[in-house]
Amino acid sequence: MEFSEHIKTANVEDVVLKLPFQPPMRGTLCVTGHHLLFSDRAEEREWQLLLLLRNIDAVEKRTTGSSGTIIIKCKDLRILQLDIPGMEECLNIASSIEALSSLESITEMYPFFHRPRELSLNDPWGLSSPDDLKGVTWDRWRLSKVNSDFSVCPSYPGAMIVPRTVDDDALVKAARFRQGGRFPVLCYCHHRNSMVIMRCSQPMTGANRKRCREDELLLQAVIDESELGYVIDTRSAQQAQQARMTGGGFESKSFYRPWRRIHRHMERGKVLQESLIKLVEACGDPSHNMDRWLSKLENSKWLSHVHSALSTAGLVAECVERDGHSVLVHGSDGTDTTLLVTSLAQVILDPASRTFRGFLQLLEREWVQAGHPFQQRCARSAHSHARLRQECPSFVLLLDCMWQIWRQFPLALEFSEALLLRLAQEAYASDYGTFLCNNEQERCTLGVKENTHCLFQFLLRCSEREKYINPLYEPTELAIWPSVQPQSLQLWTGLFLRWTEHAETMAEAREEIWTIIKEHRERTGAEETTHTPPTHRDTFTAVENLMDELTIL
Repeated sequence: MEFSEHIKTANVEDVVLKLPFQPPMRGTLCVTGHHLLFSDRAEEREWQLLLLLRNIDAVEKRTTGSSGTIIIKCKDLRILQLDIPGMEECLNIASSIEALSSLESITEMYPFFHRPRELSLNDPWGLSSPDDLKGVTWDRWRLSKVNSDFSVCPSYPGAMIVPRTVDDDALVKAARFRQGGRFPVLCYCHHRNSMVIMRCSQPMTGANRKRCREDELLLQAVIDESELGYVIDTRSAQQAQQARMTGGGFESKSFYRPWRRIHRHMERGKVLQESLIKLVEACGDPSHNMDRWLSKLENSKWLSHVHSALSTAGLVAECVERDGHSVLVHGSDGTDTTLLVTSLAQVILDPASRTFRGFLQLLEREWVQAGHPFQQRCARSAHSHARLRQECPSFVLLLDCMWQIWRQFPLALEFSEALLLRLAQEAYASDYGTFLCNNEQERCTLGVKENTHCLFQFLLRCSEREKYINPLYEPTELAIWPSVQPQSLQLWTGLFLRWTEHAETMAEAREEIWTIIKEHRERTGAEETTHTPPTHRDTFTAVENLMDELTIL
């Protein structure tokens, strides 16, 4: 297919671009196969807007007389207005944008054409492999490649860590007993006591209470006979019971004796997507009525989802760290709330997951390789008028929870809010291939790793890397326990109010923090490449005050 087939009008002169809180700009609008380009060539400045068409969530058009207006609502929550002279040109531009922004062919998307200077297609694709997992005692665990051709589980990677005493034939039979073939695999081994966190999907017990001895033996191999393990089910007990009517179910106490089941209901799918839509609508309410705003914020229930995710992850971490028990996490499919909980639990427990590189490795391992269906979940954001299909902002919820942790523990994470904001945008529309497709099998089939670049590799090498680093970072080997009290959880203004006047104030405050840190380094002789936190009390107090201001804002 040629992109030109969809471009009815490629260039229009004398277009007026209106952005929030900025004066209107007049210039040239150009539509390409992957981008919308606006150039303002006024004498006093030369400015360009380059918008990836994949970032466009909805297009609204209005015509008045011989001209027209296009309102573009982006997946990163930005809203643009284009006033176009000529009604025909306006309709043609709108039609071109709608067609090109909704193309579903993976290999025609921009990551297959993007060639950044910093990277080469010959570079290693990712950052981690299963055998890099730290703390694993290999006399008890092994690396299985039973899924090397993705025939056992299409949404799992080719290699996974499983109990050493369980052979591959047993894994195949256990996979048939789990929804989508997602049998229990290791995702974390605690460095203090060797207790583990595993994940999977629901067992297919059905109404007849079917059992699978290989699945039972697999979980028995995880813990000693004298030990106790916990199954954290991210569904309510009622939902788990209802799942049996459609072939799903849960682990029976009779057949999984060493394991105790705990239900922690977490919303997903359509409910979570509608919550995001309501939240974004509240944040875009121009009425500035505080009562109306607070009512809409509460009705969205977004912060209650943040609460559920952090509290469930805290429960998993508490079982491992404080009680000394291993944990198995699953919901229904094991591709959304399951990954959300296991990721947050690792950040709470594992110092390595709080570093810049370690956090990217965690996302690669627990979301990209573990089969979160990014292509389906991030097909639309909060502005689309299309009927909901499989959209769900699970990954955005993870990043919001990470922001809550970052805000509560400003010294504990090596990365900054800027990294979280960048990831939120990249998941929906990216120049890189990391979030393309729904699983590793699709990426292999379509040649994603051979023909696109890895976002995580770029973030580690790019010239802007410093802005993704937390200047206050101070490593700690201790677990960090985020509060989930109502007063401790706040709206992530950096994301949901990103394109408002508020964002400009936030950016200025962050710049001032960096200025304070750099001045301190110059006084103490510290080098720029080391991210040592301030030791002088006056410097640290100044930064603390600014952090408080960011929270208040």
